Amino acid sequence: MAADRGSDSESRRHRKSESQSQGSVNGDEIEEPDFSDPEGYVDDISEEELLGDLLRSKPKESDGIDNIVVVDNVPQVGPDRQEKLKNVIRKIFEKFGKINREFFPVTNEKTKGYVFIEYTSPLHASEAVKMANGYKLDKQHTLQVNIFSDFDKYEKIPEEWEPPKPKPYHDVGNLRYFLQEPDCYDQFSVIYDGGDRTAIFKNTAREPVLIEERARWTETYIRWSPQGTYLATFHAKGIALWGGEKFEQIMRFSHPGVQLIDFSPCERYMVTFSPILSTQEDQQQIIIWDIRTGMKKRGFHCETQSTWPILKWSNDGSYFGRITPDTLSVYETPSMGLLEKKSLKITGLRDFSWSPSDNIIAYWVPEQQNVPARVTLIQMPSRQELCIKNLFNVADCKMHWQKNGDYLCVKVDRYSKAKKIDEKDQFKYSGLYYNFELFRIREKQIPVDKVEVKENVIAFAWEPVGSRFAFIHGESPRISVSFYQIRPGKVETIKTLERKQANHLFWSPTGQFIVLAGLRNMNGVLEFVDASDVTVMAQTEHFMATDVEWDSTGRYVVSAVSWWGHKVDNGYWIWSFQGRLLQKIQLERFCQLLWRPRPPSLLSLEQMRAIKKNMKKYTEQFEVMDRLRQSNVSTEILEKRSEMMNEYKSFRERATEEWEGMKYRRLELRDGVDTDTLEYEENDEEIVEFLLKVEEVVVEE
Repeated sequence: MAADRGSDSESRRHRKSESQSQGSVNGDEIEEPDFSDPEGYVDDISEEELLGDLLRSKPKESDGIDNIVVVDNVPQVGPDRQEKLKNVIRKIFEKFGKINREFFPVTNEKTKGYVFIEYTSPLHASEAVKMANGYKLDKQHTLQVNIFSDFDKYEKIPEEWEPPKPKPYHDVGNLRYFLQEPDCYDQFSVIYDGGDRTAIFKNTAREPVLIEERARWTETYIRWSPQGTYLATFHAKGIALWGGEKFEQIMRFSHPGVQLIDFSPCERYMVTFSPILSTQEDQQQIIIWDIRTGMKKRGFHCETQSTWPILKWSNDGSYFGRITPDTLSVYETPSMGLLEKKSLKITGLRDFSWSPSDNIIAYWVPEQQNVPARVTLIQMPSRQELCIKNLFNVADCKMHWQKNGDYLCVKVDRYSKAKKIDEKDQFKYSGLYYNFELFRIREKQIPVDKVEVKENVIAFAWEPVGSRFAFIHGESPRISVSFYQIRPGKVETIKTLERKQANHLFWSPTGQFIVLAGLRNMNGVLEFVDASDVTVMAQTEHFMATDVEWDSTGRYVVSAVSWWGHKVDNGYWIWSFQGRLLQKIQLERFCQLLWRPRPPSLLSLEQMRAIKKNMKKYTEQFEVMDRLRQSNVSTEILEKRSEMMNEYKSFRERATEEWEGMKYRRLELRDGVDTDTLEYEENDEEIVEFLLKVEEVVVEE
């Protein structure tokens, strides 16, 4: 081997000498460059400047441990209970992401009271810290969860505490300013021009007045919050909330691809849904946000297709519920934790809904083998069953709460009589009929009334205040609308309107008045009905109408033809509650109109009764104000017309002066012929007279 290395070095020296001699022969001297530093040179280039990229990729001690969490304050148990403890901890933390491994330190065969859990991604670890820190395992143990790398950060806390710098306060103004409108004009939002323009209008007496208009304010559609405080706009990267007199941006929520949103009734929380997964590790399509802080409170997976909203809120926003297979999970706010750390196991659970006024849940389950279908009312958070109603031959159920929570109507689709087709207890059902199961929530033991309908039920709606309800039934062209009222001990039929073209019911928010609408394929037929005596006040039509919207006061109603549903005659019409047409607004590619909601009145029932009692006195005051406003409007119209006429006269003078100044140019282009006077050449007139008839009349003396 040494001989080989020696021969290699000798051959290299030989080749080098040959190349040098060849260079000398050619007359070119080859000199090697000198890379040595000159005397006195000081190297002032740092390693970060020279090797910045490499140093940034240098591994750190904390790399690889950001996906590990430390769970403290875990119960210390012996060998007989360790497996159960591991299952409980695993069940709590595996919902935040996939767990690689877990480690329970043990001393003297007893757990030490803390656990190490390693996730596949740091995102899952941070989510576990955010959601599980402070989780109450039992009365004696509240979990404390931290990222493993945080311990190094906590060790390096400076001895002198520096207070955090406060964020500058940004005053967005009074978010409820619209309630201080002296004339109580309502506002509404309009999207038009195919979604490119969004405007906010004030519905004044004469015509809507523009408040704010912006181009590309939203990318799809908009939503008002339940009490009208916020306006939500949709964007590719998430949701933006706007408010105040100038509609300034209040908060942004990052959720790429968001398609649906929902607010809690108290406007404290917002739920967003996006079918797009941001990363493979973070697979939460449903996110709950704190509106005031903009912080993410909790996320959920969406394993199956469900109807929106997937999360349903209680009347005051204290709880929300969610259905998973055979399970009803109720969560409490603001912790967003599972109520009492356990869900309700309900086999075959199909649907549920909250009472709009109390913490009561109504749910139904279909028939299973020999067990009938049932509707159950339970009280939250005690989980006490208030009422159970068994149902037979059920095909489907729909639950409708009255706005005040006094009544619950369950529309039951039932199969007709069944015929046994073999000896294995197999039955064949033929046809459907319908029942309304009416629960009297405020009465003792919650009695249930039944209304049976043989015909197909198209739509159902409660009167928002009171005990009346209406529903559309039958098949075209024999469609009828029936009105019922719940009285003590019985349910009475008020009246049935026959041969109607209607497929939707729209009650006024204040009750008494209802619009029967035949939307889309029924050509936009509208009937305005006074439900107190079921008389038709007006019957009219908005051809091809796609939407009907009442304002929150019940004074006005809008019918609209949306570009999203119909490509021509887009616009909206404003009607009075009696069916009198007030405004016709045609907008190019009009898409959506939404009235701005109002929060519940702060007046007590006694104050409302006093106002109704003295209504005559207030009516006189309002009539005087209306007459004064009408005179003011007339003056404004005259002034506006005079201003428009003055503008026209000045424009005509400028145009005439410009036309006369271009006369020389016209003569030049037309070979000296003055065409301005051709129309006004003088003509010779000749008068021709001829006899038409002769008539003699004898006048008696």
